[in-house]
Amino acid sequence: MTTAGWIALAITVSGALAYGAASILQAVAARRSHGTVETLRHPLYLAGIGCDIFAWVGSMVALRELAVYVVEAVLAGSLAVTVVAARIVLRSHLRRRDVAAVVVVIGALTTLAMSAGPQRDVATSRELRLGFCVAAVTVALLGWAACKKGSPGVTAALGGLCLGGAALTGRALPSGAMDIVTEPLTAALITFAVTGMILYAHALQIGQVGPVTAVHWTAEVVAPSAVALLLLGDTVRADWQLPAMIAGALTIGAAVLLATAPATGAAHQLEAAPERQALPGAPQPAAHRSAERIIWWGPPPIWIPPGRRATAAAALPAPPRAALTWSPPAAEPGWAAPRPSQAGPAELTPPEPVRWTPPEPAQSPVPSAHRGPWHDL
Repeated sequence: MTTAGWIALAITVSGALAYGAASILQAVAARRSHGTVETLRHPLYLAGIGCDIFAWVGSMVALRELAVYVVEAVLAGSLAVTVVAARIVLRSHLRRRDVAAVVVVIGALTTLAMSAGPQRDVATSRELRLGFCVAAVTVALLGWAACKKGSPGVTAALGGLCLGGAALTGRALPSGAMDIVTEPLTAALITFAVTGMILYAHALQIGQVGPVTAVHWTAEVVAPSAVALLLLGDTVRADWQLPAMIAGALTIGAAVLLATAPATGAAHQLEAAPERQALPGAPQPAAHRSAERIIWWGPPPIWIPPGRRATAAAALPAPPRAALTWSPPAAEPGWAAPRPSQAGPAELTPPEPVRWTPPEPAQSPVPSAHRGPWHDL
């Protein structure tokens, strides 16, 4: 392997570390937030997105010097970084087989790095450009149909194929900066990348983390590596074909095992912090139902709705009422004329008037001399 190849391998390993760090940062941000919007604005979540972008750009640069199967296998090893970091940061449970899978990943990736042969530039023909553009549109339409159907396995597989297609497109891009801007493969690369991220996120929402991640990485590593070896001219060192195949199979198997680890689930599915509850209010007495008895002495009331005129009630005749009248008596009563009193003269003497005696005015108290607080000493 040339010096440029070793530099590209170092960039790829840095990308795998960045992918693992991004998962942990986004998980911590989700734990410290109280909603989706607050999580997206959290500084740690934004730092995780920056790590994802750095890893993806680094993989595109590394594809100029390394084979697709090497880059994709190293990036799949980011699950080992996620599992170990989740054990340290999130205190997640780490099984013994997870530790063994991490060791296997390290050994398999070392074998893959040693098996990579010298890579040459890809001759981008018109048919190759058309094939990548048609594949990008086709996989995007299939992903849309899978999202409508709601199958997490198919959605995760199509997401892995999209990101693998982005790696293949990046491998076929020309070297010049201006050529990349005007190259039709750039549109196919963006379509593959955006569709893959959306499909993977949707698969994580509707499915379990372990199976979805395993299917995603398997599809992203196997299919693009085979296409690159057959169509793009990726090569393997002489007499290293069998070790490379074994190392690739071990990497995929370890990635599938690590995808089912509890630490991987802790890094992807985290419950947001509970929302703050309001303080309880003062206790209120329970309402008691009561009934009152009303005695109505008048005529029976007629209830009329507010929006209806009282035409029918006004047309009813009023009940007869007794009129208060006066007429002179037909015969004069016997006690009508005044009569003299039957009392004697002594009884008719008026009583003596009672004279009113005004009360004596009350005497005001004599003011006492002022005494100090210590007058009794």
